[in-house]
Amino acid sequence: MMDEKHGLIEFLLRAKRATYAGRGPESASSRPCSHDLQYEEGNFLYIDSYLGGLQFAGEEAVWVDGQPVWAMNYLGRVLAEGFSGDFLKEALSKVTPDRPYRGPEEFVNGPHRYTCQVQGEFEWFSGYEAIFSHDKKVYECLFHGGKIV
Repeated sequence: MMDEKHGLIEFLLRAKRATYAGRGPESASSRPCSHDLQYEEGNFLYIDSYLGGLQFAGEEAVWVDGQPVWAMNYLGRVLAEGFSGDFLKEALSKVTPDRPYRGPEEFVNGPHRYTCQVQGEFEWFSGYEAIFSHDKKVYECLFHGGKIV
């Protein structure tokens, strides 16, 4: 089970870095007005599909051999001027094997600071991320997910 989980997490990290965080191309929209990003590798498939822009909701999911095995839902919003989508993508590209959800616990670049708190484990978790610009909160996102059986 550990090797299976490790392989899934490693795939998920590559998929996240190749899609939204890596400025990957959008795939065909699966629902009216949705933004969809897809990454495939062997028998693994990752799809990130979200609605909205300044206020948004979405889901990331992973399939192995055509069966859903993991998913994460998220709901976020821009709160004020000073938000940088490029900074968010930079923070999300720093995703690590021990925290394969969104970004690192903290990431700073210039006047921007990203924070992310997570409760639980890969199989069942929830979390909250925020971006501060010059110490003012300009973005927030709630997320939760886990293993699908």
